[in-house]
Amino acid sequence: MKIDKEQIAELPLETFPGRIIVVDNAAGVQPAVDYLSAFSMIGFDTETKPAFQRGVIHKVALLQLSTDDTCFLFRLNKIGYPDALDAIICNADIQKIGLSLRDDFAAIRKRSTTSPNNFLDLQSFVKQFDIEDLSLQKIYALVFGKKLSKNQRLSNWEAPHLTPAQQAYAAIDAWACLRIYNHLNALKVAL
Repeated sequence: MKIDKEQIAELPLETFPGRIIVVDNAAGVQPAVDYLSAFSMIGFDTETKPAFQRGVIHKVALLQLSTDDTCFLFRLNKIGYPDALDAIICNADIQKIGLSLRDDFAAIRKRSTTSPNNFLDLQSFVKQFDIEDLSLQKIYALVFGKKLSKNQRLSNWEAPHLTPAQQAYAAIDAWACLRIYNHLNALKVAL
């Protein structure tokens, strides 16, 4: 299955239906980790400030972890990589669903020596459903018939405050990974 940009443009826009919690200070980390630790599966993504100059590379600024109805946005550019996050990232009992994970892991390694555990990359998973397009936007459009806005992708993820549009974009990317996996996995189990 494939879909092109023109077909995606015609689709209705998806919005994140849950609550978004920005974690931009050390005090907010442990309550977020405690909440997320109760789930066996969560969505995962990261954002990095884009570099428009050759040779300039930024560290990952944002780590998004989402359940079906709540997304936590960890502002790593403000809080660093707290050790408490390893209770999620390294936890073999919590499956993390993401997309193009090699890039995310490389970005995290610039902030931490942690070894991520129990991650599933949607790009590999969706191939068994004859999905050929491997971008999150295209996979989501093929599975749910809705488009994900990419307007904030190149915004400044190290800004003093994330705009509501940035927060919504970041939350939906992690949430969409989880939603796609749950939907396709249910189809697989039903067969």
